[in-house]
Amino acid sequence: MMERLEEAELCFPQLLNVSCKKQTRPQSESMLIYILLSFISLLTVFLNLLVIVSISHFRQLHTPTNLLLLSLAVSDFLVGLFVMPFHILLTEPCWLLGDLVCALFYFLNFIIVYASVMNMVLISVDRYVAICDPLHYSTKITQKKVQICVLLCWIYCVLYNFMFLYENLKQPGRYNSCYGECVINIIVAVDLVMNFILPISTIVILYLRVFVVAVSQARAMRSHITAVKLQISVTVTVKKSELKAARTLGVTVVVFLMCYCPPYCVSPSGYDVKIGSSNSHLMFPLLSNSCLNPVIYAFFYPWFRKSVKLIVTLEILQPNSC
Repeated sequence: MMERLEEAELCFPQLLNVSCKKQTRPQSESMLIYILLSFISLLTVFLNLLVIVSISHFRQLHTPTNLLLLSLAVSDFLVGLFVMPFHILLTEPCWLLGDLVCALFYFLNFIIVYASVMNMVLISVDRYVAICDPLHYSTKITQKKVQICVLLCWIYCVLYNFMFLYENLKQPGRYNSCYGECVINIIVAVDLVMNFILPISTIVILYLRVFVVAVSQARAMRSHITAVKLQISVTVTVKKSELKAARTLGVTVVVFLMCYCPPYCVSPSGYDVKIGSSNSHLMFPLLSNSCLNPVIYAFFYPWFRKSVKLIVTLEILQPNSC
């Protein structure tokens, strides 16, 4: 009887000596977790799909800044489509999809999350040039250059994470202590520097500079607005739009930092650290950022609200709607 009870508590009863034990939790708690995470995942997919369709379809939105927002929306969409469901599976008592699928899911996870970080860096650079060097913005930041930067960004994310997780991909499951576990091993020092310190420092420094210049420009506008000529007033209008875009993207960056910092602040210390189902919950604050970005656009961008209205009412299907 005791032997049958022990077998029932194992992930793979036929592998009595090497199987992991099931970490059971109350059914009500499991249902609440599944419903909540599934809802956030579906909402993330839906909202970011609206952003992707809006920017892709309407030609007026084909600007360098919006191309960067499109790339960010694609990474956020993939977070909702692949990364969140993967972490929902990690909350299960046992991992039943095998070592290879586990390694590939982590590989995809790291690529998508790192791409979101790099997109934020590119957005910060775009706003820095727009505010600090507005006269040369149109020549320095072009559609073609942004497209190349976005492509290189994604290629870099794939290559970097392939090298970073090479040992885990080369021999999937080598760090599992038992069957029914999904665990990888990472070098924390490299991850901390490349995925956190360098990109976050770049974003913060650029936006501090943008903030200082934006405040000085706003003061200059208020003090000279009554004395400007028509030509200068046009320039002022352009600067105002750039300042508004900087403010909106500044809010996006602040929310991103609020979601991104906690996992690194409370993550396990050490040179080599195993990541698995026991600490996968640390990723949820970071992943929730992918759902918040479209909400920020809805509050601050009139074009997004208008395009969503056209999509929801199916006016987008009409000829020449783009």
